[in-house]
Amino acid sequence: MMLSPDQQDSHLPWGQTDRENLLNTLSAHRGSMPAASTDGEGKARSREERRRRRRATAKYRSAHATRERIRVVAFNVAFAELRKLLPTLPPDKKLSKIEILRLAICYISYLNHVLDV
Repeated sequence: MMLSPDQQDSHLPWGQTDRENLLNTLSAHRGSMPAASTDGEGKARSREERRRRRRATAKYRSAHATRERIRVVAFNVAFAELRKLLPTLPPDKKLSKIEILRLAICYISYLNHVLDV
């Protein structure tokens, strides 16, 4: 049913002229929706906003940086161990991580070929 701008339908909340009735209707509808958490000023905050605020703290950043350093050290140790297992000439030649991976692929392929023969 279409209404012209000057017509109002009394059962629709936006058609009501009484401001208090409109607020009561909206409050009743909002009661069925989950409430968002609010900060001290009464502003609604989403889960994403709370996550951003937590990640912005110095304590969180410091802990994250520590975890990242530990991860990178473990990553580099794994590459160093792999490097020791690969034959190259000269043996102490410095290789990049991608070169280590490519050489490991070739070496594994070679070893499979040797086992198949």
